[in-house]
Amino acid sequence: MTTRDEIKARIEQDGIEFLLVQFVDLNGTAKVKMVPASELDACIDSGAGFAGAALWGLGQGPHDHDMLARVDLDSYTPLPWKPNTARLAGNLYVDDEPHPFCARTNMVRVLDAAREQGYLFNIGMEPEHFLVTRNEDGSISPWDPGGVDHLEKPCYDFRSMAPAMDYLQELTSSLNALDWGVYQTDHEDGNGQYEVNFDYQDALTTADRVTFFKMATSQIAAKYGAIATHMPKPFADRTGSGLHVHFHVADAETGGNLFLDESDARGLGLSQFAYHFLGGVLAHAPALVAVTCPTVNCYKRLKLGSGLQGSRSGFTWTPAFISYGDNNRTQMIRTAGPGHVEDRTVSAGCNPYLGLAAYLAAGLDGVENQIDPGEPNLGNLYEKTLEEISEAGISILPQSLGESLAALKNDAVVQGGLGVIADEFIDVKTRELETSEQQVTSWEIDRYLTLF
Repeated sequence: MTTRDEIKARIEQDGIEFLLVQFVDLNGTAKVKMVPASELDACIDSGAGFAGAALWGLGQGPHDHDMLARVDLDSYTPLPWKPNTARLAGNLYVDDEPHPFCARTNMVRVLDAAREQGYLFNIGMEPEHFLVTRNEDGSISPWDPGGVDHLEKPCYDFRSMAPAMDYLQELTSSLNALDWGVYQTDHEDGNGQYEVNFDYQDALTTADRVTFFKMATSQIAAKYGAIATHMPKPFADRTGSGLHVHFHVADAETGGNLFLDESDARGLGLSQFAYHFLGGVLAHAPALVAVTCPTVNCYKRLKLGSGLQGSRSGFTWTPAFISYGDNNRTQMIRTAGPGHVEDRTVSAGCNPYLGLAAYLAAGLDGVENQIDPGEPNLGNLYEKTLEEISEAGISILPQSLGESLAALKNDAVVQGGLGVIADEFIDVKTRELETSEQQVTSWEIDRYLTLF
């Protein structure tokens, strides 16, 4: 635990004049108050004040008392793009009590309960994102200052990536100066799409870093004339952006990987504990996806049928079925290596605090109830017909936000991972869904205006 005096020393050493006291709303969007660094003690002891009803999903109306964000000193993060400023993530309090509608506070609750059982949740997240520009008519295009990023298969392409190297190198160097351990960046499968990979950490640290990553990309991209977007599916004909989750559970005392078993009879290098954890995730997947894919737009990334091969590159690289397997990217859960699995459903639009809390609750339910995930699915699921999928006993992932919300309403375990936020989440997302269904899109006008 970082102490008050240690942070004060770092603030002086780093030349920090201002602090951003930061938390997130229901959507995982970063919210801040800026305070002089001289006010650190107040931010620790009392917190920076917010009007909760001004934000989505925090369980307050205009009559409620102030929320106060009290900073977590372990989250101290100098801003690479603003050297006199640092971010401190906060937990929300109301009337001197932890506010249960705070996503970060809720995540700490779930992680603490797991630790009491002897478990640590270790996470790596891969934030895919696009760089775009706005056209005069308000539409967007991939950011392509060199006019070269137009290949149907641009993934890893040097020429397509070259115009973005200054952005990617500044982002990488900035994050590594913060000891994040960025170990690779690449041009992804969509034009204008990039991914940055950084080291595993405990779940709370990773959620804090993903939140800060979105802040950093927005500001560094702007220097190069681009808009960084973590919207899951900004282009209909290109692959969407995921927030793939690599994970294992560790022993809270020794730090040993509880997912690892080199003698695994199924040949994946996973322990019985890991299989039960995956059994819980798969059993609760329809409800869990409501939290990890929480927008209408997310489901345009997870569509069945031609959607699995419907991008310009030939594949969407996203799963459509509730399944696990070996090192196979057509599965929901890929075994990337012994003791190491990846969930590929998680959307770039996920609030990492809510998503990881719900995920841990689902997995530990599988451990408690010894849920067997069945045998791993091998081979290319994209090539199987729906009849073959059904015969194999594989279920389809929810194909809309409405479908996943319906599952969430009936899943006490996933709701338990959200705590009191569950009802608020369902209410806000139901209204979001209803609003989306009332929109008249340009596609509808083009198709139907003179059809009848």
